[in-house]
Amino acid sequence: MNGIRSAANKGFFDWLPQQQADAVGVQEVKAQDEHVAGVFCSPDKLKGHFHYAQKKGYSGVGLYTREEPSELITGFGVEEFDNEGRWIEKRFDKPGRRLSLISCYFPSGSSGPERQEAKFRFLAAMFPHLMALKAEREFILVADVNIAHKEADLKNWKGNLKNSGFLPEERAWMTQLTDAAQGGLVDVYRALQPDTTDACYTWWSNRGEAYAKNVGWRLDYHLATPGLAALAKRESIYKAQKFSDHAPLTIDYDFKL
Repeated sequence: MNGIRSAANKGFFDWLPQQQADAVGVQEVKAQDEHVAGVFCSPDKLKGHFHYAQKKGYSGVGLYTREEPSELITGFGVEEFDNEGRWIEKRFDKPGRRLSLISCYFPSGSSGPERQEAKFRFLAAMFPHLMALKAEREFILVADVNIAHKEADLKNWKGNLKNSGFLPEERAWMTQLTDAAQGGLVDVYRALQPDTTDACYTWWSNRGEAYAKNVGWRLDYHLATPGLAALAKRESIYKAQKFSDHAPLTIDYDFKL
């Protein structure tokens, strides 16, 4: 969102009801409860829950759903990153079914070496956490991952081989996560659209004319366990309006919470 208040001013909450979504994950809320409660917490009869950063005006994630969860979890158990408001999980468990929806905001390493090291620490902690979840439940993780996985996922891949977001170590992490013989999670957009290039971008720099020229990156993902990924029917990236430097990624699944 690059700020929930900023996105609201640019029409996000006017657009949202038109989508008739059952669940919406947002990242980089950049707000606290005092700004959200009673204002942005229940658009279109969706109930929002949030994990805010301790630092004001920084990070933060939210997850809106029509159905009430059986359990709500904020944070994933690593204090450094839980203090930054990066994980919110809603569980919709029923007899014979264990299912989670998760909104997650991966760190950016572009501001300097210290943040890149933090990003690597995040990735090192996140992989086993996701594997432990996968061992016990189905889930869909909607996330700003801040990594473009493959060359097709950004415009100027040759010029970004040494830049955060396209480093070999980051791309290898994504490969490990989505390889059927390793992490076994599914990059749902790519499962539906294996060959898109220019059409797949979800983020554009505010520098120059990146948006106008479509010099973009695919940084936003649905990462799902295979059982749920198999229920994905169609995808879209909404670019008719610009609510932030990211475009909303929507995927329709054939199941009910």
